[in-house]
Amino acid sequence: MQVYLDMVGCRLNQSELEGYARQFRQAGHTITSHAEMADLIVINTCTVTSAAASDSRQKIRQAARSAAGQVVVTGCWATLNRAEAAAFPGVTQVIGNLEKDDLVPLVLKVSRFDFAGKSIQREPIPGSRLRTRAFIKVQDGCDNYCTYCVTTLARGVGRSRRIPDVLTDIHSALGGGSQEVVLTGVHLGSWGYDFEPPSNLSHLVDAILTSTETPRLHLSSLEPWDVSPDLLQLFQNHRLCRHLHLPLQSGCKATLKRMGRRITPEAYTSLVLQARTAIPGLSITTDIITGFPGETDREFSMSAHFVRKTAFANGHVFTYSARPGTAAARLPDQVPHSVAKQRNAHMREIFRQSSAIFQNEQLGQDLMVLWEKAVPLGLSQWQLSGLTDNYLRVRTISASPCYNQIMRVHITAAEHGELVGEITQA
Repeated sequence: MQVYLDMVGCRLNQSELEGYARQFRQAGHTITSHAEMADLIVINTCTVTSAAASDSRQKIRQAARSAAGQVVVTGCWATLNRAEAAAFPGVTQVIGNLEKDDLVPLVLKVSRFDFAGKSIQREPIPGSRLRTRAFIKVQDGCDNYCTYCVTTLARGVGRSRRIPDVLTDIHSALGGGSQEVVLTGVHLGSWGYDFEPPSNLSHLVDAILTSTETPRLHLSSLEPWDVSPDLLQLFQNHRLCRHLHLPLQSGCKATLKRMGRRITPEAYTSLVLQARTAIPGLSITTDIITGFPGETDREFSMSAHFVRKTAFANGHVFTYSARPGTAAARLPDQVPHSVAKQRNAHMREIFRQSSAIFQNEQLGQDLMVLWEKAVPLGLSQWQLSGLTDNYLRVRTISASPCYNQIMRVHITAAEHGELVGEITQA
């Protein structure tokens, strides 16, 4: 059977697709890069914003037009809108988030134990979901109560995967040639909180660095209140990538309180200072929401000032969209969408400026780059594009395709939001 995998949303959704790909291949099926050639299409949906929900519905419509024998829908949007998802033409099965780890055995009508304790080498998913980096799911669900977030409703309570299971997936990725492993979760920093006795993320990271030969280990988004001194200390190991994505959402204390965020601007500043002191060359990125209910001009100005002075390496800006079922959707003083969009543009300009400053600080340095793309320019030239260990995009011209290789690169320029460099050592 030919299987086509697609998704909308976060790195966690990508890691789940990679898990499905391994299991389908293990069962003797083939992953295809062409939906029109597929006998089965799996769509992993998202609903974190109204735009993500719209994109998810569009993906399902496209799958229905592909003439595949089966279209299976899973993920956050499908979980919260099961009846609507099932009503799309061509959809044969809707699998909610609480069942999605068993999606492959449910679709193939086999026992989940057929896959237990077994693993095969990772192969990147062909087509648009192809990634050189291996995304490994280590945690799911969330026990926070951010008032704007629908993910807790869709994903349920926090649940951590045991270290042996995580190591099995990592060894599969390494066996397939992966040079970088990215740990993902809804609330990654809470890994181990649900164990008896409780554990923490630094324990997992230490186990991975000790028990595997992972060339590069990258942590995806971490809530700032979960970053401990023990975790920062582990960055002394050069294999742990010098990048922290620490969602802030607003630089205004009053807005953060309405959001239900367990952080203040003062505490965030303290953490940033600790992290930058402990990890030279660290890249810190963040998320910001503009137009949250009750956000006045003054509150937005405070948020913008905080983001500017923190000097992030980059950031994502989201225009607030009310999600049904969340507390924020019921708050008074909803901000007009046009105002929220204007604030979004202003915040993105702040990030553009701070990103340019951080990139310029890299000029003249030698950085290790994992090449993720190699585009032929002629008979003997390739344009390479990849990421440094502190999560900066670099491009160069090479006489050979160096796809999925880590190389030392001397940074010579910063152009159009990317660094430019010359390979100095493999």
